Amino acid sequence: MRNEKVLEREEGLNRSLTSKQLTMIGIGGAIGTGLFMGSGIAIGYAGPSVIFSFIIAAFIAVIMMFSLSEMAVVHPTAGSFGTYAEMYLNPWAGFLIRYTYWAAQVIAIGGEAVAVGLYMQYWFPEIPVWLWTLGFGAAIVLINSRSVSKFGQIEYWFAMIKVIAIILFIIFGISAVFGIFHSDAVGFHNYTDNKGFIPNGFKGIWMAVLMAIFSFYGVEIVAVTAGESKDPQKAVPKAMKTMVLRLFLFYILSLAIIVAVVPWTAAGAHEVAGSPFVKVFESSGIHYAAGIMNFVILTAALSSMNTNLYLTSRMLFSLSRGNYAPKSLGKLSKNGTPVTAILISSVGVIIASILSLYYPDTFNKLFGIAIFGGILVWIIILVSHLRFRKTVHLHFEGPLPIKAPLFPILQWVGILLLSGILLTMAFSPDWNSAWKIGIPWVILVSLGYLIQKKNKKVPQNKDPFFNSN
Repeated sequence: MRNEKVLEREEGLNRSLTSKQLTMIGIGGAIGTGLFMGSGIAIGYAGPSVIFSFIIAAFIAVIMMFSLSEMAVVHPTAGSFGTYAEMYLNPWAGFLIRYTYWAAQVIAIGGEAVAVGLYMQYWFPEIPVWLWTLGFGAAIVLINSRSVSKFGQIEYWFAMIKVIAIILFIIFGISAVFGIFHSDAVGFHNYTDNKGFIPNGFKGIWMAVLMAIFSFYGVEIVAVTAGESKDPQKAVPKAMKTMVLRLFLFYILSLAIIVAVVPWTAAGAHEVAGSPFVKVFESSGIHYAAGIMNFVILTAALSSMNTNLYLTSRMLFSLSRGNYAPKSLGKLSKNGTPVTAILISSVGVIIASILSLYYPDTFNKLFGIAIFGGILVWIIILVSHLRFRKTVHLHFEGPLPIKAPLFPILQWVGILLLSGILLTMAFSPDWNSAWKIGIPWVILVSLGYLIQKKNKKVPQNKDPFFNSN
């Protein structure tokens, strides 16, 4: 059957990532600028009720992760959700989702790079953002060009730094709130000061979901790394369950502490210039601790850049092996890494460094565009899963290694919530620029697909598996 050929064409990558590395890489991919810096935008919209915004976003992320992990265990491949969309929907969907995800994550890499420059200005305000952006971007390209086992080791420790830092931050925050260790208790008065717990109503909570949902982007890396995992049927479910629980606790507790310790009017902003996590320490008067937290957040941004570059290079690799992109992008080095795809995927760093010279709000603009692409990808993942469940029995014997609960109710709920977020962006002055770029992008990619199909470069679905209702 054709679906077997789709999977076989992506062979050649080294399967050397362990279960522990998969878990930490997944956490590393999700915990980054979206939480450490982007949470400031979310707080600016919702105030203390940003906690509800992140709970909604976490709920959507859990739905998507269960659906994606179910497919990844059955089909562990580098193309991941792009391959699944091609197999269970049609080649156009696979073409669109891979190129859209690649573009969205390339832009996200640029946004992370700008964030790195902003973090560095905490210590070196006289050095321009663009210089830090390029320098650290080059370092991340070098790390990704090494073997995947080396990448896994480095990303494991990057993620470990973030996890330890967040745990310490939560301990410090709880101590400040309740007055442990002989300090004056901050209490919870900041929850109700400045217009109350929900200062901007439900609209504020919903607008904050836009930024909150971006904070969970990167969790899908667990499915992509399945193609280079030693034992995907055991590693992927374990990594997914552990990661989702940790992320939920880290995000909700961290946000609850921030809005308790620092007034939301001080922690939130519509244009980000610093991290609310650092502001928590600055407000305590412990300036050395603020500097240490800034270093941790810097590490988090570099980790997300590292992870996102891995993701984008594997998407290009998958596209190339499917004859959707130049063959050079599907070639592997002696280390088993797609070096050319890595270099092309780092273009976001260059774009971001140029934009940061002329537009101070580059971070906001880049992430608005990335959010549009990411939400579109998540919707297609959920739709692919609906189709997967209907037809997987045609080529997979026995019970599924992992099953998403309450199927298909949760999948439809996720699709409706994500669609609602997209519509909200269309009518929001802060985010409608994402539509102005996102819609032309979808049209452009679709035209590219039609041109390749006309030139017979795109394989056609002739298997009845793809035409069954």
